[in-house]
Amino acid sequence: MAKKSWISRNNRKARTVQKYAKLRAKLKEEKDYTGLTMLPRDASPTRLVNRCEVTGRRRGYLRRFKMSRITFRELASHGMIPGVTKSSW
Repeated sequence: MAKKSWISRNNRKARTVQKYAKLRAKLKEEKDYTGLTMLPRDASPTRLVNRCEVTGRRRGYLRRFKMSRITFRELASHGMIPGVTKSSW
């Protein structure tokens, strides 16, 4: 489980990105790069981190399922993820 401060920090960054999204798009369209530098750093979408929705882990993240590989394997083994079966050949 990731620290709660890291998870909350990432949520705060997501809110900031959403808040400044229209303004960033407008400034980029006008090619006003000085205006872009005046925005907060956390307004950039590249500062967001993909985190597992269950544990908050950032490494080994599977985008399709929005969770880490470890959590995915545990839930898939217990049959908790619909449509996922263990393969064998």
